[in-house]
Amino acid sequence: MKRQIFLMGALLSILLTACHSDGSHSHAEDHENGRKEEAAEHSGEIILSAEQAKAAGIKTETVRPGNFHGVVKTSGKILSASGDETTLVATASGVVSLSRPVTEGMAIGQGAAVFAISSSGLQDGDIPQRADIAYQTAKAEYQRAQKLVKDRIISEKDFLAAKAAYDNAHLAYQSVVQPSSAKGVAVRASKGGYVKECLVKDGDYVSVGQPLMVVTQNKSLYLRADVAERDYNILSQVTSAKFRMSYSDRVYDLRELKGRLVSYGKTAGDASSFIPVTFEFANHSGIIPGAFAEIYLVTGIRHNVITVPVTALTEEQGVYFVYIMEAAEVYRKQEVRLGMSDGIRTEVLSGLKGGERLVSEGAVHVKLASAGKSIPGHTHNH
Repeated sequence: MKRQIFLMGALLSILLTACHSDGSHSHAEDHENGRKEEAAEHSGEIILSAEQAKAAGIKTETVRPGNFHGVVKTSGKILSASGDETTLVATASGVVSLSRPVTEGMAIGQGAAVFAISSSGLQDGDIPQRADIAYQTAKAEYQRAQKLVKDRIISEKDFLAAKAAYDNAHLAYQSVVQPSSAKGVAVRASKGGYVKECLVKDGDYVSVGQPLMVVTQNKSLYLRADVAERDYNILSQVTSAKFRMSYSDRVYDLRELKGRLVSYGKTAGDASSFIPVTFEFANHSGIIPGAFAEIYLVTGIRHNVITVPVTALTEEQGVYFVYIMEAAEVYRKQEVRLGMSDGIRTEVLSGLKGGERLVSEGAVHVKLASAGKSIPGHTHNH
């Protein structure tokens, strides 16, 4: 009996020793990593493996002084370019009706009948009928005058007056005569484009010359920057601009959109203390006329300036930092003082000397690693 108890105890001891040995082996790598991270924390270094950096999309670039431009940051608005818009007006007085449902942004072909204006039922009578009566009357008078002038019964002056009346009546008739399916006088688009604004609705009474619709070709746009009076002296140095829409993080460069400076105001407006600066550029997908924009006016070139991508910057309570790659898998947090920014790159006044390997993308993931938080690819198997 004692011999059996002894053998069972020995077997249990062997099993416990094996389990302890296996557990120590399974955690050995994590314990080693933990010691490395703890040592790095005390030295101010951040440990990030190559696998973690790849999973987090971290990219680096070497800091080098180079050319940068002056920047005046302001705000403004996207506008439709003049000459790019056409206003359809009423060619007759009467009740307007839409030839088809119209919505903003809808395509309109050149020569397309958009409205029909009818005066049927009104006191003045139907416009096409009145034009037809006047045309037929003038035509008869002109034909009669042709015969009379040959027999010298009427003077040449009277004949020319009859001819002028006929020509005018003919033009008026042609401008209002419509196919049998049309109702009233058609208003056609003189240029193709897109509906920017419809100014009337079905059943409205309109007068001759009243605006009905604004059609834009949407090929060119204006960028209007509102510049504070204190920056007036810099306006003569402005060469281009970059801008970001209020609804997007993308920064557009006017030089890539065939942009040009159109003009800048010489005085502030009566109702505003801002001076307008206007650029024209080719329309691009994602840019909406009427939208507000954050604008970076570009001035003269400056040399030997250290800049970093805006994606390299992180901010903590108003203080900005970048992350330097010291060695493979080793990063360091560096405070920087910033200067001008054009929305894509930002000037660094102090904190970098040049030659550093900078985290240009994915800096937020390095920040998470420095705080001991989980980042993509950072897992432990216990």
